[in-house]
Amino acid sequence: MKKTHDILVIGSGLGGLVSALILAKEGLKVCVLEKNNQYGGNLQTFSRDKVVFDTGVHYLGGLSEGQNLYQFFSYLGIMDELQLRKMDEQGYDKITFGDDENEYPHAQGYENFVEQLSKYFPEEKGNLQDYCEEIQRVCSQFPRYHVVGKENYNEEVLHLNTKRFIESITTNKKLQSVLLGSNFLYAGDSENIPFYVHALTVNSYIQSAYKCVKGGSQISKLLIRRLREYGAEVYKHTEVSEFIFNENNAITGVRTSAGKEYFAEKFISNIEIRSAIQLIGEARLKKSFLNRIMSWQPVSSCFSVYLVLKPQAIPDFNYNIYHYSNEEMVWNAYQYQKGSWPETYMLSSTESKHNPGFAESLTAISYMDFDEVEEWQNTFNTVAEESERGKAYERFKVEKAEKMIDALEKKIPGLRKNIKRYYTSSPLSYRDYIGSYNGNMYGYSKSSENPLRTMVSPRTKIDNLFLTGQSVNMHGILGCTIGAFNTCAEILGKELMDNRLTHFINENKSGE
Repeated sequence: MKKTHDILVIGSGLGGLVSALILAKEGLKVCVLEKNNQYGGNLQTFSRDKVVFDTGVHYLGGLSEGQNLYQFFSYLGIMDELQLRKMDEQGYDKITFGDDENEYPHAQGYENFVEQLSKYFPEEKGNLQDYCEEIQRVCSQFPRYHVVGKENYNEEVLHLNTKRFIESITTNKKLQSVLLGSNFLYAGDSENIPFYVHALTVNSYIQSAYKCVKGGSQISKLLIRRLREYGAEVYKHTEVSEFIFNENNAITGVRTSAGKEYFAEKFISNIEIRSAIQLIGEARLKKSFLNRIMSWQPVSSCFSVYLVLKPQAIPDFNYNIYHYSNEEMVWNAYQYQKGSWPETYMLSSTESKHNPGFAESLTAISYMDFDEVEEWQNTFNTVAEESERGKAYERFKVEKAEKMIDALEKKIPGLRKNIKRYYTSSPLSYRDYIGSYNGNMYGYSKSSENPLRTMVSPRTKIDNLFLTGQSVNMHGILGCTIGAFNTCAEILGKELMDNRLTHFINENKSGE
């Protein structure tokens, strides 16, 4: 007799793992299938020269006691075991421009945020307070942002445009650029993007900002440990190649590329939405839905350089640097001139465990369009499925890495001579490891002109298929976590989901 699960989750990114765990906690028989060698999607890490590097999660927000991600992670039973390091409270992010020697801080805590920036912009204090108030107001309009409460999206908030809003807050061009300085977190388009994307992203970190000690993969490892405790089955190297449908257009199972079949009552897709459409088959979907998805533009991809440093050479810094060649670049940072790349970068440091106070590694990331690697697009290379992309590709990576190191040397004089070894990843690496379309960092571009066009319901037109992950509405650790709770609310019922969370929060309050 064939074995049937209650829930089958395809893909083990954060959205998939959180969805699986919420449902396993309810006593459902859950199975998760992952095609790669490592679970976790953007939570994946890799190790070189005994140094751990993050591929996607460089820091987390909202993790102090009582804050939203803290509550969600506590409900999932992983909060207490996370190894975290709080970032610099006076400036977890520092924004820098060209030859301007100032490092403009984004500080933790709203009062502190205003206080620290007011030192550089004393006449703007009132405007900074208005900015902070509006961020918090917009966040409060989102379902489940405060864990429980708020039924639906507020349409008026969805149409608010980032550029128009920032320009209405202050006419100071430098301050506008400083406030938008971390827009790498939503792929650097502040002209078109809805303000809610900016607000939801920034608010988390202003509340509190943390780094994962030993990398973000500890989140996926803890989620999988909990899943197994609840009796869930989790398999890697298991790529789903097709859905099996019955005569009523419901999915009954999946077939893997190795020919194995898994059966379930309900299915959650945590893979790239275009890949999910291929599995479903275009003929089963409405033309209007297909056309809408296919019209979405992926956000930019990136090129990353991972530097292993010589011991006790470079002081550690407990914040991220977002650097721009000039202030105007901030609005459309993803639109760069290839000849002057990298015009902008994000730089983070990891402290050495053997030599506290010194960095053991640096990671630098800059935007890169997929067309720069298009000539190698038919190659595929992961740990699970290794193949060479050729000498021209290796030369391309070296050339880009050298340009990045030249740019970083201006920020950290003497850096080059203190690099022990470096490694790189390109849009192809992100495409192959994460499965994102053209290696995009955060799903698809959103526009304040038509915000609903890129929002999809977790519930699909196929009765027993649900969606989760960064292609569905919000990206990032918090966005994907909230998205997973929303997906599960569709399966379990919203009332049950809210009751579970309310009960959990109240119980923890009384236990304090």
